[in-house]
Amino acid sequence: MLYKLWRSFIKEIQLLKRDSGGIVIIFLMPLLLIITITLIQDSTFKNLEGSKIPIIFIDNDKSEISKNIKLELQRSKTFDLLTNYDEKSAQNVVFSGDYQMAIVIPENLTKDLNSNIDSKVQTIVSSFGLETDSTATKAVASKTKDIHLYFDPATNAGFKNSVMNAINKMVFEIENKKIYKAFQDQLGTTEDLENKSLITFKEITPNKGKEELMPNSVQHNVPAWALFAIFFIVVPLSINLVKEKSQGTSVRVRVSPTPYYIHILGKTFTYLIICVIQFLLMVAVGIWLFPLMDLPQFDVTGKMFHLLIVTLFAGLAAIGFGVLIGTMSNTQEQSAPFGATSVVVLAAIGGIWVPVFLMPEFMQKIAAFSPMNWGLNAYYDIILRNSGLGEIAKELIFLFLFYIAMVTISLLYERKQNAV
Repeated sequence: MLYKLWRSFIKEIQLLKRDSGGIVIIFLMPLLLIITITLIQDSTFKNLEGSKIPIIFIDNDKSEISKNIKLELQRSKTFDLLTNYDEKSAQNVVFSGDYQMAIVIPENLTKDLNSNIDSKVQTIVSSFGLETDSTATKAVASKTKDIHLYFDPATNAGFKNSVMNAINKMVFEIENKKIYKAFQDQLGTTEDLENKSLITFKEITPNKGKEELMPNSVQHNVPAWALFAIFFIVVPLSINLVKEKSQGTSVRVRVSPTPYYIHILGKTFTYLIICVIQFLLMVAVGIWLFPLMDLPQFDVTGKMFHLLIVTLFAGLAAIGFGVLIGTMSNTQEQSAPFGATSVVVLAAIGGIWVPVFLMPEFMQKIAAFSPMNWGLNAYYDIILRNSGLGEIAKELIFLFLFYIAMVTISLLYERKQNAV
């Protein structure tokens, strides 16, 4: 049996050698894709990771509140403040799409806010029958001060709301502190009345190492396009199966004493080797080439064994799918277009082209049915969470069951066709 499996393996190698150009394409095409797509997506991933967004900040107040707002925006590590604009020029460059937004602090914001707070505090203190400073500012009608926010028309509503909420929170906290300080002055107390928040937020993540849970462009694209390359072997595999039918090879296989499943296993081992080579080439690009292109390096320290295990199971799923397409197709004109199109569709819904976390919610649910998504999630778990085989067992089982299901359907279909 082992000898028959070995001979089947040798047969597949010889078939592949006849199309050396196709084999070169199988290896080179994914490398070109991973380099191109990673370069294109790198800036987008940097924004997701928290790179600074340039915005225009115009300070017409030049006093305490505007300085505090500016300081908080700088501390947020989200915005890069540009200050060499006036309001009119800022409006023009933002509306033309050069910058996402501009913030304009009005004149006398600090002065008017202080006067308003002092007047209200005096009124409250007087209502309790307490003496107030006779020289203090009398109550004045409060007047709303507008902080002008200019947004690029293409900016999404979520970003606008988050910025407005952040600025509103800053002003509220400043106003709160001033109110407590005014009460201190009116009551003549030295006790610290500043309201300190009793609730703080502490982020707890399941990280086991230093990696961020949000992948960068390299951490996404290396495993994603490795999966795409692995599944694209569906095309040559299915074409070879169709060729065997047209050339009579499949007939000789059926009449030989070798079971048909040995023939399938021979193809499985052959194409698994190709899958591993494809993955290793992708990893080599991520480790050695990307740093030379000013991209993050793909770190596989202590993870290579687990990544190879996922690659083998993903390869099995791809091979099973290719066997099914090749078995059910009668011509190369059927197998090649359908195989290529189905791989692209599985890649699109599986998070290869666009990461699943950027998809709409209903598409994220659909993505869960793509074998590419199972493989990508397993890669993510290893790369981002340092997961072991136990944590990715579910994805590995799904990939293996997918292979078993595809091959089983193929064997049943082949048997039915031969019985007719």
